[in-house]
Amino acid sequence: MQEQYRTVAREGVHEIEINKSRFLCTLAPAATEQDAQDLVRRIRREHPTATHNCWAYVIGADAGLQKASDDGEPGGTAGVPMLQMLLRREVRYAVAVVTRYYGGVKLGAGGLIRAYGGAVGEALDALGTITRRRFRLATVTVDHQRAGKLENDLRATGREVREVRYADEVTMDIGLPEAEVDAFRSWLADTTAGTAVLELGGEAYGTV
Repeated sequence: MQEQYRTVAREGVHEIEINKSRFLCTLAPAATEQDAQDLVRRIRREHPTATHNCWAYVIGADAGLQKASDDGEPGGTAGVPMLQMLLRREVRYAVAVVTRYYGGVKLGAGGLIRAYGGAVGEALDALGTITRRRFRLATVTVDHQRAGKLENDLRATGREVREVRYADEVTMDIGLPEAEVDAFRSWLADTTAGTAVLELGGEAYGTV
């Protein structure tokens, strides 16, 4: 698994105008290919009179799934430069749709490539990205007496507390960078006088 990847901070739209053509780039995080395709369909419904709705998406921390469409623009002038911009910026689990309203002035192949790629680049700058890092999932079980202070200490030290469950004992699901597991085990024993139980699980990605 990749140690970390970058993705879109939030869904949003950024518009640029080139030679009277409007280019509206919608960017959004996409956890799955279905999420990406759903966004493409939604944008098409929202802009039925647009000249083109070109798109590109990258799914997987290792960029294992990459797809793009020129949606009627000359081959290789829209979807591919959009995809290349996402890859160049190391953006993953993201989808970009550039909606073009033609303004009457032809841009030529080079102009289209710059316009579509540039629209995605400017949208990434405007909306921002976040880095997600690989974590080891872990569960901490502790008695009620120590639970409140432990949860506060976990959050104060920047640990990712994913969920807290209350029953006979308190169970906290957390995320740990793999390299910090041993140090965390020692810290937990010191903090709870050895009363907390740590169980390690699988892996996931969390925001840095």
